[in-house]
Amino acid sequence: MRWLVGWSSAATRPSAADPDGVGSRTVLPVGAQILWGDPDPLWAVGDWRPDEVRVVQADPETRLAVFGICGATDDQLRVGLYAARGGALRHLTAWSGSYTAVVQVGRRITVTGDLAGARPVFHTPWAGGTAYATAALPLADLIEASLDIGHLAALLACPDAPEALGAGTPYEGVRRIPPGHALVLRGGASEITSYEPTTSLAVAAPQLPPEQAVDAVRDALVEAVRARLAVPRHAPDPDGLDGLDPGPVPGMGPAERRAARGAPAPGVGADLSGGSASGTLALLAAGLPGRPGRLNGHGERLLAVTFNDRATNGARAHHDAELERARSIADNPRLHHVVVAAGEEALPYADLESGPLTDEPGPSLTVAGRHRRRLLAGSADHFVGHGARQVLDAHPARLADLLMDRRRRHLLRPVTALAKADGPSAQSVLVPFTVYRAARRLARTPYPEGITEAARRLLERQFADEPVTGGAVDASLAALTWCRPGPAARWLTGEALAEVSVRLSEAASRTAAVGRPGERRARAALARQAADHRVFEQAAEVRSQRLHAPFLDNQVVLACRALPDTLRVQPGARAAVLRSVLAGAGVRDLPPGWGATSHVTHAAAVRAGLRGAVGDLVQLFDAPLLADAGLIEARVVRTALRAAAEGAALPLDGLAELVATELWLRRLVARRGSCWTGAEAPRQKAVAGGVVPRARLS
Repeated sequence: MRWLVGWSSAATRPSAADPDGVGSRTVLPVGAQILWGDPDPLWAVGDWRPDEVRVVQADPETRLAVFGICGATDDQLRVGLYAARGGALRHLTAWSGSYTAVVQVGRRITVTGDLAGARPVFHTPWAGGTAYATAALPLADLIEASLDIGHLAALLACPDAPEALGAGTPYEGVRRIPPGHALVLRGGASEITSYEPTTSLAVAAPQLPPEQAVDAVRDALVEAVRARLAVPRHAPDPDGLDGLDPGPVPGMGPAERRAARGAPAPGVGADLSGGSASGTLALLAAGLPGRPGRLNGHGERLLAVTFNDRATNGARAHHDAELERARSIADNPRLHHVVVAAGEEALPYADLESGPLTDEPGPSLTVAGRHRRRLLAGSADHFVGHGARQVLDAHPARLADLLMDRRRRHLLRPVTALAKADGPSAQSVLVPFTVYRAARRLARTPYPEGITEAARRLLERQFADEPVTGGAVDASLAALTWCRPGPAARWLTGEALAEVSVRLSEAASRTAAVGRPGERRARAALARQAADHRVFEQAAEVRSQRLHAPFLDNQVVLACRALPDTLRVQPGARAAVLRSVLAGAGVRDLPPGWGATSHVTHAAAVRAGLRGAVGDLVQLFDAPLLADAGLIEARVVRTALRAAAEGAALPLDGLAELVATELWLRRLVARRGSCWTGAEAPRQKAVAGGVVPRARLS
């Protein structure tokens, strides 16, 4: 895991308690490289590549550090530094790539987050000032924080509701800045400010013509991919692995031996699942001018990796169609296609004991081992399509936005497609009217009233109408609200649900007008996906490998937000936009069925994995820490796991969240050591090595 950490101190001169002014130097992050020193130091911690940490300086008290992949030149970084010195923060977020920027102007420190939330910034009061980092656990170590059980309850009950989660983290006292905001520190005092342009809450923002908006998405994606191709190539360091290549092994080629050792291939690669998002990135990376291959490669092909799940039989037809589309796309002469086959050992919930501790819990912990097999066959720089659905697709609540804009005729195609999505039935003819009525109700519901209704549903445990079978109509109707309980809420205790209900009620009373329901729900869904991607990166991490998710970049998110709602809500809009992106880049020959979703194959794999691991999962909840914290009743969850394994219509996503949170708590409690060293280093007594107390959630 890589992170940056620093702090802003209120002290400007040595104090009586610290006459030499060296107090801050007695607490140092383990394994860090210092970028600048006291009184407001900054460190980079972890296995950062040399080109991933860039510092430009105007004078000894004015400097900018950029962490990650940034497409700006050094001259552009200096222009951004001068603009930030005058307070123009948007210049720091306008470059292609995925990065975190830290600006020091005298005693003023500015740290920018991203629009999606994939690169969050955390902060906490410490030593009379404020400490900040891009990971929450080091700050929890620094202040010896206890677990915030109320936040864990909110994360399980309403995972995609900013009103319930707020700015908290699983650690008491450690706060997160919202996406699209920056943390500004002056002499130890903190302030959070937005760098996004303000929009009117009364009317919708002016919308670009569809063709112009799609062209902007294409340009942003191309620049995002080009920024990754422009960085120096990196090869795994064999001295840092368990051992060197043992030489020829019967039946194993170099790639197989490398994967067995746990190292990626040199160069650039991409997922190629047969879907539109990963296929678009693979074709763009292979087709752009550059060197997608090995170190100083000359026309080396891009490594495209497809996962072949041989253990899932319930969706064999859909799985075979995905594999065939991937093979058709891989016919591109600049792609080298690798198919990673795996059986029951790679199903979800398999091998849960051997995962790393992540910064926060997330459902990706249950599938990390499955995805790590695919990533091991990938390259040192590997593209993934995470976030495409959230930035391109229309959240169902956007139908209410169209009604607010008096664009009723644009609802015809989406509601007609929903009527056909679940197949013909006696109720199909009523679907358009039902969806329209739900969208109209949402458009006419004030925000405080919608949040209060969600709080009431939690208190009264009204989960019966939540979608559990995956039907498109049920899922869309459930999403046509300002806020709704998550899939795991039905298994929480009444005490935990009451705590989350109080959080929602307080948010409803203190928050004024917040914009349109569809736009707000879409941003919350994107933040949820970005947070899960961050957990995925840490849980499935392969040494010497970097995962790149261009759809979560600032510029791509901004370009996708400019897509008109009337274009988004059309059936197949995501595939149509990405098809236009590829056509603009010169790729027009796509296989039949390109753009089909993968919901069916994913659900079948989760169900199969649950059946195979139900014994271990039930044992996991024999004496769960979640029960010790007062969040669940162990007996209820064990019953639900057995019923789901037998095929009962229960929300599998909710069970995955419960399992992942329990795993994370166990790994946190079993952890030893701290992120800090030095004479005054904290002992990290509360978040590790102890027993989670039964929480009082009142």
